[in-house]
Amino acid sequence: MSGRALICTRLGGPEELEVADVPEPAPGPGEVVVAVSHVGLNFHDTLIIAGTHVVRPEPPFSPGSEYAGTVVAVGDGVTSVGAGDRVAGNEEYGCARDTVLVRADRVTVLPEHVTDRQAAAILVAYSTAYHALVQRAGLRAGETLAVLGAAGGVGSAAVDVGNLLGARVIAGASTPERAESARRYGAHEVFSYGGTGEAGAAGTGDAKAAIKELTGGAGADVVFDPVGGAVAESAVRAVAWGGRYLVVGFASGGIPRVGLNIPLVKGSSVVGVFWGEFVRREREAHERNLRQIFDWAAAGRLRHHVHDVLPLDQGPRALRELANGRVRGKLLLRAGGPGG
Repeated sequence: MSGRALICTRLGGPEELEVADVPEPAPGPGEVVVAVSHVGLNFHDTLIIAGTHVVRPEPPFSPGSEYAGTVVAVGDGVTSVGAGDRVAGNEEYGCARDTVLVRADRVTVLPEHVTDRQAAAILVAYSTAYHALVQRAGLRAGETLAVLGAAGGVGSAAVDVGNLLGARVIAGASTPERAESARRYGAHEVFSYGGTGEAGAAGTGDAKAAIKELTGGAGADVVFDPVGGAVAESAVRAVAWGGRYLVVGFASGGIPRVGLNIPLVKGSSVVGVFWGEFVRREREAHERNLRQIFDWAAAGRLRHHVHDVLPLDQGPRALRELANGRVRGKLLLRAGGPGG
């Protein structure tokens, strides 16, 4: 039997992707085959296919790092899941296909009231945000959290999780319109830091000035930054005394050069967030995080937004929209497996 897969034939832009028929895999010991119903796309998929991510597979390969679906075959020694179980999981890449072959210890059985679509929309973004805010920042109720890139997948998840954890959340984005969209996830105040100087709710395009204004000059206890670049160099100066600056990613394409005198005089911390390595090294902690996130989802407490669900053969278009910053919330691909 065969299925379809979105394939990166050579490194470059989304136009280098094509959909091809591939053989259905067979599980070895400790492995399972999952019929994928939904694939979650993230900005880092655009970097992986371009060859500019820290993870650099050689073509041909499939993008897509998170999926949800149904187990259709199990290998020898697998007892944690069985055929027919609905599951979700994440890999570095390789998930944008009708069936995936993965290690059984890398899948999570979904609660009854969490749909495949929900799971694919929240697994990576919400797990990253939760790990960043809980394990890395130790965010406490009543603290002020500033989120950059708040209209994107992981940024909007950080706004939502921060709100659920009891923080006062101020959300920034590159344009006033994108910043305003963060209110749907629970942002209390919003601002714009656009490079063209457009005014946001705080009346400035400067992240430092906006955060300072919205906090009465005190600064943010925690800054969540998946953007990097020039906005990072501004926002790191807006961290409060004893605050924490979370380095989540570099969606702007620029890695900032921040003087270490800034955390020195603020008594603050610059904290790296490498969620993929956390999952690999601390799987039990990751599973506990997921249980909390799925409990919130089952109770209807998450405000996640699905930008669109496109068929697998529209994968190049989907990744182009991600690369061009046109996606608000989460973009999904619909693969061939069963599941809603």
